[in-house]
Amino acid sequence: MKDNGNISIRDKRRRQKRNKRVLIALVVLAAIIAIAALLLFKVFVIKNVKVSGNNLYSSKQIEQTVLDDKYSWSTLYVYFKYKFTEHEKMPFIDTLEIKMNSPTSISIDVYEKGLLGYIVLDNTNKYAFFDKDGIVSGLSSKKIEDVPLIEGLDIDKVVLYETLPVKSEILKTLLDITQTLKKYELIPGKIKRKSDGTYILKYGKIKVAFGTDINVIEKVVRLSEIMPQLDGLKGTLHMEEWSQDTTDITFEKDKE
Repeated sequence: MKDNGNISIRDKRRRQKRNKRVLIALVVLAAIIAIAALLLFKVFVIKNVKVSGNNLYSSKQIEQTVLDDKYSWSTLYVYFKYKFTEHEKMPFIDTLEIKMNSPTSISIDVYEKGLLGYIVLDNTNKYAFFDKDGIVSGLSSKKIEDVPLIEGLDIDKVVLYETLPVKSEILKTLLDITQTLKKYELIPGKIKRKSDGTYILKYGKIKVAFGTDINVIEKVVRLSEIMPQLDGLKGTLHMEEWSQDTTDITFEKDKE
């Protein structure tokens, strides 16, 4: 009986030590949770948002898109949310990159889609803008600076985030011309596709009969050399017959 009593005392002491260790662990865990909660609710709180790279949207609009739910007061939450999930899709926006600069500050870097042109939608007050792949990137009632108006495509309606509904060869030619003009910083106010498949570029009072996309790079390079000489003039620059073999370019002044 004495041995059984000794065993019971040893078991009781072991249980007491075990319970003590568990209690200490719970206290430590509770302290860690309390400190984490304190840091989360008192330290990692958004007080400053810096937005950069935005031209088509205001900084406030970008901020409202990113901080879009009831937990978006926390820098940690916002940072990890967009590290593992996509932001809300926005017309004209390629991506938003969210960074945590400090416990109270985040930055949002905006990468807008490169727009090559827009068309006017019939019977609406909307313009449809397309990107380098010919995809409709956004609809707007406002024009965007340095994006040319495209005429002569015969489009009734478009679908957002889908390719312009025109023949592939027409789209390819249009994209070749617009991309090259943008590359050489010769963006016109208007580009018109004629029924014969040639293009007219409009720069203020100067029209450029550009022809097709054959030798497009060479034509644009030559155009960049000529345009400064036409400053203050009014008329049509004929480049439609230009080639590496036939390099004649004529300027036809408008009659006063």
